Amino acid sequence: MRYRGAGYIGRFALREGVRFCALMVAVSMVTFALVAASPIDPVQANVGQQALLGMSAAKRAQLAEHWGASTPLPERYLMWARGVLAGDWGMSLRYNAPVVQVVGERLGNSIALLACAWMLGGVIGTALGVVAGTHRDEAVDRCIHGACIALSSTPAFWLGIVALMVFSVALGWFPLGFSIPIGASAGDVTLLDRLHHMVLPALTLSVSGLSGVALHTREKVIDVMESDYVRFARARGESARDVLVRHGLRNLVMPALTLQLASIGEVFGGSVLVEQVFSYPGLGQAAVTAGLGGDAPLLVGIALGSAALVFAGNALANVLYALLDPRMREGRAHGA
Repeated sequence: MRYRGAGYIGRFALREGVRFCALMVAVSMVTFALVAASPIDPVQANVGQQALLGMSAAKRAQLAEHWGASTPLPERYLMWARGVLAGDWGMSLRYNAPVVQVVGERLGNSIALLACAWMLGGVIGTALGVVAGTHRDEAVDRCIHGACIALSSTPAFWLGIVALMVFSVALGWFPLGFSIPIGASAGDVTLLDRLHHMVLPALTLSVSGLSGVALHTREKVIDVMESDYVRFARARGESARDVLVRHGLRNLVMPALTLQLASIGEVFGGSVLVEQVFSYPGLGQAAVTAGLGGDAPLLVGIALGSAALVFAGNALANVLYALLDPRMREGRAHGA
């Protein structure tokens, strides 16, 4: 069956658009409910225990009304939703600034960190998986497999602490944290300064997430090398490297790419801890600050942004899979 381009693309876009809107509504409702169920008092968290004890009851009630602590959850959510539909994402309680401004100021740092970690994790993980799969049951395979199993169960924040102790404190190769040198003005900071501060957090985040890609790629390499067409190619005298490059890469790229795009959510989740360890001023650190302060508007904004990022990664994986595999594209067109 031939691929019906325009109609299929239109139906795909409509279906994904409906799913995206439903996801945004569900994430916002769940986030508001979790913040409301949290034992954190936003008034106490933002004012401080000592200052709160010296306030009058009227002042406490005024602050509680200002921060929405005394407003019922359904009413608070509806007020926020009406504001979002009008383009107003609310004010951040902790930063005393519009949510859009706070997110925009930290988005650049997070995107740079996440992009570097995501690409490094995918490239290194795929390379390790290929090496391990082509040397199955050999010493290098056992080393890579064992290291990936250990990394998959190692918390990202622990890796970050170890990296700081080794490469920053002991060796002095990298700074202890932050995205720019301490005390430097924005105009004096160069691109090399920013990259120097980003290297260690990006490597830590990539190492904590590459094990899944490596193990999955290893299994796919083993399946490819044991397939009938590879055995036939080997019987004709082709080397293992030539067989893998000519016949196996197509079957390896699609699963690895899909898994890597689907892991965007895991990378963002790991960045929350890594940014906190390295005091890196990104969305992850802002999310921790918002959670500890009961800052519902900022936390919802960050949650929606991360959900949109994950959704975009999954949608892009589906599109690329269909482009790389005509059989899937034709099957979806037939089923649509």
